[in-house]
Amino acid sequence: MKFIGNVIKYGDNVDTDVIIPARYLNTSDKKELASHCMEDIDKEFASKIKPGDIMAAGYNFGCGSSREHAPIAIKESGISVVIAKSFARIFYRNAINIGLAIVECPEAAERIQNGDQVEADLDEGMIYDRTTGESFPTEPFPEFIQKIIENGGLVESIRKGDIR
Repeated sequence: MKFIGNVIKYGDNVDTDVIIPARYLNTSDKKELASHCMEDIDKEFASKIKPGDIMAAGYNFGCGSSREHAPIAIKESGISVVIAKSFARIFYRNAINIGLAIVECPEAAERIQNGDQVEADLDEGMIYDRTTGESFPTEPFPEFIQKIIENGGLVESIRKGDIR
């Protein structure tokens, strides 16, 4: 699994209320959620993201409530992978469950800058900043998690019989 895109970067403690404000939780329409993703800290997020772009963040990304709306909004916006120093545990699991690739790599998240072009090779366990030439080792996903992400989430993996 390889992802290549331009980075949009945020800081520490980006909570689920910032990722998708509570006033939009009355919809399950993924496109609607994506159109409001990050709008309280970045009004232009939805309009500047291109499919395949990569999000980088600091510590404790996705803290707050346990809503699945947050990783859904990020994935549907076109973000292919989120690289952070650390994730709130419930966000981490929700992201995997809906098929959003996420990688904890503090060094990469620190050094990668907004606008850099980055490649994340999750099979190999490497992150390459194509803008600066730096590379960062990370743990590759176990095969079963790779399969969940490739299938688009846990439910699809169960439907396909890849998870029992």
